[in-house]
Amino acid sequence: MERSPQPQVLVRSLFIRHPQTAASGGRQLFRQRPAASFALQDINLQIQQGEQIAIIGPSGAGKTTLLHALACASQPTQGELIFNGQPVWQLSHSARHQLRRQLFLAPQTPPLPARQRVVTSVLAGRLPHWSLLKAIRSLIRPVDPRAAFDALARFHLQHKLYARVDQLSGGERQRCGLARLLLSDARLLLVDEPLSALDPTLAQQTLASLQQEAHQRNASLICSLHQVELARSHFSRIIGLRDGKILFDSKHVSDQMIADLYKNAQSLTESDEKNAATDAEARSTSVSGEVHTGQARCF
Repeated sequence: MERSPQPQVLVRSLFIRHPQTAASGGRQLFRQRPAASFALQDINLQIQQGEQIAIIGPSGAGKTTLLHALACASQPTQGELIFNGQPVWQLSHSARHQLRRQLFLAPQTPPLPARQRVVTSVLAGRLPHWSLLKAIRSLIRPVDPRAAFDALARFHLQHKLYARVDQLSGGERQRCGLARLLLSDARLLLVDEPLSALDPTLAQQTLASLQQEAHQRNASLICSLHQVELARSHFSRIIGLRDGKILFDSKHVSDQMIADLYKNAQSLTESDEKNAATDAEARSTSVSGEVHTGQARCF
């Protein structure tokens, strides 16, 4: 009997608490509603190298938090995250730093410096593999503008190569952030709501470029989406997340499964919505200083 290949990512019984539960108000919330204090609850996943997976679910379901957890940006309250056989949170800081070079997290709102040129922002996708001297030199004179041009062209944005970031629209900023991904050599691509500011045609083209890139380099692509039909038509595996829990993880998602996932989703309490917003803001802050987004890392 052939042995199953080792998964690229293995998640076991993972829980992540909302950031505000560390404060006194959070402790009160935990006593009153223990389940509500967790952004993610009892997450179990296996991801094979090269898989392409969509994560769907209502707003505040924990999709962004899950991506940040997979990017090693958020230490779980309990549970285990294993990447290529290595227990991430048992590694030394330097070993975990090296491991993160294999990951690329593309936030929904990329952390692009407003006064920076687009070419420099895109080339930042190579920062984890550059020396400090080369990174500084590229700030003064971009070291490989052709590579940035080609990456932007994949998202129909090549004409903005030397524009300033603050001259871009919201959708253009998103695509600029995604162009960084093409210049990384990451093996796990984590993309948060990449289509939220794009029209239907650009959304289709952008998703096709991401999937093609992942396929060509045999990288895993994990993408959170609000567009359910795009998820169903473009991804063979879909994870449905609600209230921080996996409702389904399937290659065959029925209309009834979708209906159950979004049933009464608009009736989230104000407390739940506040939790979700605070959690997203905290995760975004942690990413900018630690995880490879192509712009900022701990060096």
